[in-house]
Amino acid sequence: MAFNGHGVTSHSHRMTRSSRIPLLIAGGGIGGLATALAVSRTGRPVHVLERAPDFTELGAGLQLAPNALRVFQRLGILEEIDKHAFYPRRLVMMDMLAGEEITSLELGARFLAHYKFPYLVMHRGDLLNVEVAACRASNLITLESNKEIVEIEDLPGGVRATCSDGSVYECDALVGADGLHSTIRKMITIDNAPVCSEYVAYRGTAPIGQIPQRPGLDTMTIWIGPEKHFVQYPLRQGEICNQVAVFRSHRYQPEADDWGTPSELDLHFGEACEYVNRALGLIHRGRRWPMFDRPPNPNWNRNRMTLLGDAAHPMLQYLAQGACQALEDSVCLADQLAAHGDDVAGAFESYRQVRFPRTALVQMSARGFGDLIHADNAAANIRHALSGNSAEFFYFDWLYG
Repeated sequence: MAFNGHGVTSHSHRMTRSSRIPLLIAGGGIGGLATALAVSRTGRPVHVLERAPDFTELGAGLQLAPNALRVFQRLGILEEIDKHAFYPRRLVMMDMLAGEEITSLELGARFLAHYKFPYLVMHRGDLLNVEVAACRASNLITLESNKEIVEIEDLPGGVRATCSDGSVYECDALVGADGLHSTIRKMITIDNAPVCSEYVAYRGTAPIGQIPQRPGLDTMTIWIGPEKHFVQYPLRQGEICNQVAVFRSHRYQPEADDWGTPSELDLHFGEACEYVNRALGLIHRGRRWPMFDRPPNPNWNRNRMTLLGDAAHPMLQYLAQGACQALEDSVCLADQLAAHGDDVAGAFESYRQVRFPRTALVQMSARGFGDLIHADNAAANIRHALSGNSAEFFYFDWLYG
């Protein structure tokens, strides 16, 4: 049994020619659902397959810059997003060891006048719920969960996808929005495994009343130190606080799983100021997130298949742009499909040509920014000297503008 766009259950069988799907999206995360909404706005039917039992998001907080909010406006969900958003007063960078402010960016009237959209933070699950509701409200979008694609066949004029439960889908075009370990990517390009940065994250939320109080708790704050950082910002109208602790593990070995442990977490942050250590005590220790990316690879397409979001350009989290770039992908892909009509391969190639240079720049900039904020000694002095200019809007124009 499966769920379609109207909330009606339906059986999945091998697709007949008459039921061939114009556009199949593999992956029902933030990027995949945004793509379904964007493409449906052009009048094309869209079918989304999600491997998980439900359309849910792991993790907690998400930062969304003006470039993402422009996409929400185009998708018609910005007002609904606003109901779940928290708008930080500032972005603040703190020295984790000294407990002192390094630099900040005001997010008030001047920021809004410059970029036309604000900077917000929200729970990842809330964003996905908004997207799911919008998709289910459309008679052009079909959603099915518990559908893991395990085999892809490149057909003349189309694609055949087979799922682990034996169901088969034939489509005119396939978009792989299936994340870092994309099955679709393996059909399109031959490259190495994702690159582990040797950094690991511990994440969690806590009621705002449990967070150690300090001035500016209504900000998005990143505390930085040698080979580590700690992020805090409110969620759900300021009711809870999202906290993320990230550090480099010197015990990392490929294929091993006994690195980045809670004991290493405590050891790394032992030199942090008292406030960070008190807040760190509220971080959940039951699960860790190793941090991966890939070097830019321009091979996104094969005939009537293409990649989107982390499947195409996974990036480290240091610029908070992973979801934002997937959202940009979604409207660009929809625009190119609308412009090229029946020429799906041409649309996919135009989409790749537009998006690859930008996403490659963001991928490499995220790596560079991570090196900068995790530096110590002489490199840290350079970072502090340069950071005085970072509060100027022009520093962010290439990314948010």
